[in-house]
Amino acid sequence: MQFYSLEKLINLHDGYRKQIKIDHHNLLLIQNGDTVSLLESLCPHRGHPLSVADISSDKLRCPLHGYEFAIATGKLLHYSEEPCRALKIYELSDQGNELGVWL
Repeated sequence: MQFYSLEKLINLHDGYRKQIKIDHHNLLLIQNGDTVSLLESLCPHRGHPLSVADISSDKLRCPLHGYEFAIATGKLLHYSEEPCRALKIYELSDQGNELGVWL
């Protein structure tokens, strides 16, 4: 495994969003309130980019078909067509003033 730096801690703020591609991983780094999360950046239903998703409290809503996922767990909460798998969630790690992920 290798540590990949994603962002400096000082740059994070409520509403922060950043798409990141590392090898075959398409990632989305978000901050919602005080919580920073790293999840896959494409909806598992049809592959729509989640960088433009609606975020409210603890849910992320894909704008294409309205699928909703729990930000903390990735669990599918609502779907409008057939169900799909949960979003992949990645564990964040900080090293010094950098926030990153081990992949």
